[in-house]
Amino acid sequence: MATILLIEDNESMAKMLNQALTSEGYKVLLARDKPAGIENMQGESIDLVLSDLRLPSGTGIEVLHATREHNPFIPVIIMTAFGTIEDAVKAVKEGAYDFITKPFDPEHLILLIGRALEKQRLLTENILLKEGKEKDVSILVGNSPNFLEVLSLAKKVAESKVTVLLLGESGTGKEVFAKTIHQLSLHRDGPFVAINCAAIPKELLESELFGHEKGAFTGATEKRLGKFELANKGTIFLDEIGEMDLGLQAKMLRVLQGEEIERVGGNKKIHIDTRIIAASNRDLETAIKDKSFREDLYYRLSVFPITLPPLRDRRQDIPSLVYHFISIYNRELKKHVQEISDAAMELIIQQPWKGNIRELENCIERAMIMCDGSKILPEHLGLIDVKTRDASSLGGGLGEIVASVIRAAESRAIRSTLELTKGNKSRAAELLKVSYKTLLTKIKVYGIH
Repeated sequence: MATILLIEDNESMAKMLNQALTSEGYKVLLARDKPAGIENMQGESIDLVLSDLRLPSGTGIEVLHATREHNPFIPVIIMTAFGTIEDAVKAVKEGAYDFITKPFDPEHLILLIGRALEKQRLLTENILLKEGKEKDVSILVGNSPNFLEVLSLAKKVAESKVTVLLLGESGTGKEVFAKTIHQLSLHRDGPFVAINCAAIPKELLESELFGHEKGAFTGATEKRLGKFELANKGTIFLDEIGEMDLGLQAKMLRVLQGEEIERVGGNKKIHIDTRIIAASNRDLETAIKDKSFREDLYYRLSVFPITLPPLRDRRQDIPSLVYHFISIYNRELKKHVQEISDAAMELIIQQPWKGNIRELENCIERAMIMCDGSKILPEHLGLIDVKTRDASSLGGGLGEIVASVIRAAESRAIRSTLELTKGNKSRAAELLKVSYKTLLTKIKVYGIH
């Protein structure tokens, strides 16, 4: 539901417009003059401003300037009963979305507002796409009991506005779960904005989150909106929040307490209506003991914690995930892989997958590149059989165990390289940095055809 700030001093006109907008499902904030309008703007989350041109204590053009100073993406429509072409041209040049002359058909105004809000949505999406923050939501794949349990928790919490803390090892799919919660929430029509707190230097993270005013620091040549404002009426996903600097943690706590932010270099409170989902692969309770994470912030974030299981604890989901990634990379790589051999699948299921789903996806992508036929084979995977690495399954001493592992690795490397060079042994020898004669010998020893 969009919020419209209506600034109109004529009582009957204000009442008519309020009824028309409310009947269309908009939330309306009514102000009778410029100061009250600006106060509303700073205290509430506004999506559009509809202002009369002539107001007590100011003009609609001054409201326009104040709006653009507050947030340049909020569209402003100016109304007047004394409209001239010069007024309209000036308003549009100054940045108004449109200029409308009274009396007007309310249906025309509703249509105009709809177009303005759609333009605002597209502008925000454009920024997120340019920054690589908006991606296609991955499909949640799996039917193991512990996976279905966390998925059920995500669905239960989605429709509330409660802050969610996603915990789990790297690569377990925390961003995918965050997007799922967003899609099932009341904020589903708003933007989903993700930011990795560990990937941005601490000196820049505050500006990335809260934005900055022009001249706030060296290089701040213009005002910039932060991720919280871009995520307004949507969801912000704070990944790796455990890496956030203690000073910034204190500011995050104030945001959670008051639903307000301040841009770097500014002194105005900006109201936000944003769902917060945080994530960490660190043990935050240990971080609290180490004095590297604030205990009060942890309790604010962990109102509803969800711990995602590692892939090794949901191995029965691996075949489904494998075929899911095969489908994705068939499209991306224009391949026609139909299946994976039993031996290759068994090899995949055996792996420890310390990088979890992300590591599995990388493995399947590589296999798809290496595979020229319709079936993925063990040699396409670039994996070492876990059984050959387990000393308890090998006879002999340490030297024999090491030799066995080396033979398995050499054989797999030669097979993969020959696949890559389409059987060109000379090129394969160059890539493997061995002589042609040595390669031929090893091919014969390992029985590679």
